[in-house]
Amino acid sequence: MLIGYLILLFKTLAYIGPGLGGGVIAAVLGVLASFFLALFAILWYPFKRLYQKIRKKSDDI
Repeated sequence: MLIGYLILLFKTLAYIGPGLGGGVIAAVLGVLASFFLALFAILWYPFKRLYQKIRKKSDDI
């Protein structure tokens, strides 16, 4: 709580340029992309094995 008070206590006169917005957007998109790629990778392997097993059975017939 003290840290939050100290951060809000001082008035800053800093310029935040358009690069910060682009950096935030890139970071958010990077986190989202890595999450969905990890989810896809985790789900893909079992489906791939199931597909190969079904395909192998149909080839044996």
